[in-house]
Amino acid sequence: PFQTLTAPAPFADETSCQCQAPHEKLTIAQARLGTPVDRPVRVYADGIFDLFHSGHARALMQAKTLFPNSYLLVGVCSDDLTHKFKGFTVMNETERYEALRHCRYVDEVIRDAPWTLTPEFLEKHKIDFVAHDDIPYSSAGSDDVYKHIKEAGMFVPTQRTEGISTSDIITRIVRDYDVYARRNLQRGYTAKELNVSFINEKKYRFQNQVDKMKEKVKNVEEKSKEFVYKVEEKSHDLIQKWEEKSREFIGNFLELFGPDGAWKQMFQERSGRMLQAFSPRQSPNSSPTRGRSPSRSPSPPWVFNKSSPPSSPKAASASLSSMSEGDEDEK
Repeated sequence: PFQTLTAPAPFADETSCQCQAPHEKLTIAQARLGTPVDRPVRVYADGIFDLFHSGHARALMQAKTLFPNSYLLVGVCSDDLTHKFKGFTVMNETERYEALRHCRYVDEVIRDAPWTLTPEFLEKHKIDFVAHDDIPYSSAGSDDVYKHIKEAGMFVPTQRTEGISTSDIITRIVRDYDVYARRNLQRGYTAKELNVSFINEKKYRFQNQVDKMKEKVKNVEEKSKEFVYKVEEKSHDLIQKWEEKSREFIGNFLELFGPDGAWKQMFQERSGRMLQAFSPRQSPNSSPTRGRSPSRSPSPPWVFNKSSPPSSPKAASASLSSMSEGDEDEK
């Protein structure tokens, strides 16, 4: 079952977790079957581990999972041995020791590990197998420092992780030296701490100022683009709303003033009412005639004959007199 790690791995010279069982010789086949049952298989991996990275961690993970029940010891070479046989390191030995202690796959760290493994060292730490990549490691006058381990049947190979190594990381730093020097100057490091000359310091600081100006210009351009985009977006929304309101207004106008609109209907109704007011209905033909002859309908006394209008007031009075007499005769 998975166990949560709450402390760094111990150092070999400070731990009491020593293997007390007899150190019988195991074969790789036996170890992969899970024997012996009374103790874990003790696997050893060594290295410089400068600028500890994922490639280191994956190699240690493989060493830890080689067998069903493993105890991983990791040897880290000191600065003296490393500078003598390999070259200068970025991290000192104390930093490299601490980096290994905090890797989850490591059970124990052996400080000042030997460059070449001796039988005495293997017996002291009860090491069953040594894990390392299978590429011959030529150093200290030997074509392969693990040759005698392989011949003894104690070597178990691991796979290298391509694309990442300490040398690759250092190559990146050297390639982009100016960038990192300028960055650290900007963060407060002095030219003396960076081992930068006076002229280069001024050049780097000037380049930093130029970069700041470029960044400001870039920010202004981005803000301008963002502003223009917002204006365009709002304009589009306004145009869309205007089109919707226009369609609504035109629809309302046509509904009111169109050929079949409410205004025309109202106008027709009012026109009909006015015509009815100015042209009242005539009396029905069946109204009584008070005994008058149907062939002749009397004219009102104030209606004059259109064919012979009175020529004078006297004639008009005479006409009125005759009309009255006629009425009396009819009575």
